[in-house]
Amino acid sequence: MSSSATAPPAPSSLPRIVAASLIGTTIEWYDFFLYGSAAALVFNKLFFPGSDPLVGTLLSFLTYAVGFAARPLGALVFGHYGDRLGRKKLLVLSLVMMGGATFAIGLLPTHATVGAAAPVLLTLLRLVQGFALGGEWGGAVLLVSEHGDARRRGFWASWPQTGAPAGQLLATGVLSLLTAVLSDDAFGRWGWRIPFLLSGVLVLIGLWIRLSVDESPVFKEALERAEARRAEEKSEAERLPIVSVLRHHWRDVLVAMGARMAENISYYVITAFILVYATTSAGASKQTALNAVLIGSAVHFAVIPAWGALSDRIGRRPVYLFGAAGVGLWMFPFFSLTDTGSFGSLILAVTVGLVLHGAMYAPQAAFFAEMFATRMRYSGASIGAQFASVAAGAPAPLIATALLDDYGSSTPIALYVIAAAVLTLLAVGVARETRHRDLARVEEEGGASAGAGAAAAARTV
Repeated sequence: MSSSATAPPAPSSLPRIVAASLIGTTIEWYDFFLYGSAAALVFNKLFFPGSDPLVGTLLSFLTYAVGFAARPLGALVFGHYGDRLGRKKLLVLSLVMMGGATFAIGLLPTHATVGAAAPVLLTLLRLVQGFALGGEWGGAVLLVSEHGDARRRGFWASWPQTGAPAGQLLATGVLSLLTAVLSDDAFGRWGWRIPFLLSGVLVLIGLWIRLSVDESPVFKEALERAEARRAEEKSEAERLPIVSVLRHHWRDVLVAMGARMAENISYYVITAFILVYATTSAGASKQTALNAVLIGSAVHFAVIPAWGALSDRIGRRPVYLFGAAGVGLWMFPFFSLTDTGSFGSLILAVTVGLVLHGAMYAPQAAFFAEMFATRMRYSGASIGAQFASVAAGAPAPLIATALLDDYGSSTPIALYVIAAAVLTLLAVGVARETRHRDLARVEEEGGASAGAGAAAAARTV
């Protein structure tokens, strides 16, 4: 085994790699969350007029969910080529696709201008967003995870995870500023377009930083070994990464999917559905709800690296289990505080919810990366994460809105999140601890699954 695969990078390079991953994930999540916030606030009127306000919101969230449906496809395509060609090339492509689709949404004509073509075009661009995000996450966290060593991997790999609250913070902050300085009429006519068009500038900045980093040394080492092995065996064929993942790491894929249930569902209930619930059932203003999410996202950003560092000390599983249990227990207080409609109560509800969510989200990057062998790691981590999003994050605001419409109460919504927390507790509870794994040697240990044989994995790596 070459030392280049396991030696940590130079002190000056790792922060640059982390920054490149973080800026990219921030921009991609900004684009993705911007759509979710706009869906809750204005898209029901601009693209689905003539409906009952709550029905229009449901239709708006349905196009929001379409983006999640495209994420597994993005995970498959980007995972395949990321495991074959490298992490960096695919990360650049995902950033361009996401930014281009978001910029195009800012130029879309509304239903009043082109009729039914407007929601169709909106849905198509949302599909592109979802496809790009499905490939972004795995590559970003792997680029950091594979550059570092096991001792502080949880901390460093958690930084790309902060791109989610940073993107939420940026998207919500821009929307909050615009709703504060513009009238409702001006915001509905043209103001909503500004944050989407801003994405074009952000993408240029992200590309400039992301193009400056090197490919993962662990991946380059594994690629060299695979090419040497094929030359010795005089064989041109190499098993597809997806085939190897499903054959040797299917248990890890199921664990990753289960681990994401509470994390994904709770996040979208706390940050997206809350904008609907607080303004329709609790009587809060749009500005109040947006500002509460804004403050909560800032705290979320700050605590994720701390949770990641804690996972380096006590393990991925204990931190993750604490977050899942905490989110489940917090749901009834969360809605009780939101029902008051007061700004302080909303801040407390959202902030505590996001702090507990961070305990799951922070160790997730390292936890998932440590489950899979190098030449199937992009595919395995992406498939586990993104296939779960179809069942979890995609319908979460839709299901929550439908439950509110049917029952007129937050109780069924709280029970929905609690059920997801139970699933996550079961999945992570049966998983193996991974914090001491050397990513360059996972294939030799047979992966995190008991059923993954070392010799079988080596044929792919």
